[in-house]
Amino acid sequence: MNKVEIIAKGLPRPRWWKRYAEFLKKAMDVMGVREWEVSVLLCDDAVIHALNERYRRKNAATDVLSFRQADVRTPGYDGAAGDVAISLQTVRGNAESLGVAEEEELKRVSVHGLLHLAGMDHGGGKSGAMLKRQEEILRKLKRERIIALKLRRY
Repeated sequence: MNKVEIIAKGLPRPRWWKRYAEFLKKAMDVMGVREWEVSVLLCDDAVIHALNERYRRKNAATDVLSFRQADVRTPGYDGAAGDVAISLQTVRGNAESLGVAEEEELKRVSVHGLLHLAGMDHGGGKSGAMLKRQEEILRKLKRERIIALKLRRY
């Protein structure tokens, strides 16, 4: 059974964190993984900016970062898959600029982060296998709900 831990830094832990953890578990099920342990940091732009600068040497905030802890592509791997950091501020900005619901954007970046933990990368641009897999997973989870209301302003 997949395990998810949700941590908040730079903002209060959202009221919907339990539904979010269940969404992540369902996404991992759709991905075909059964025994992963994943921690997710929900944060503001300042926190993710510091992580992006420290680990990727990029002086900017971003929407999602993934930190793989093992080669989870090994058949039968179970255990700590890694950590995902998501800036809820950037998620909100992305949603506004794309004209989509904040929940939809949160689901997109979350699945994107999980796919990075699975060892996938952006090869091939928008037509690449990772983004095709991401959209396939999101279609299967379209009816799943995380947030009843808009994300709080941070």
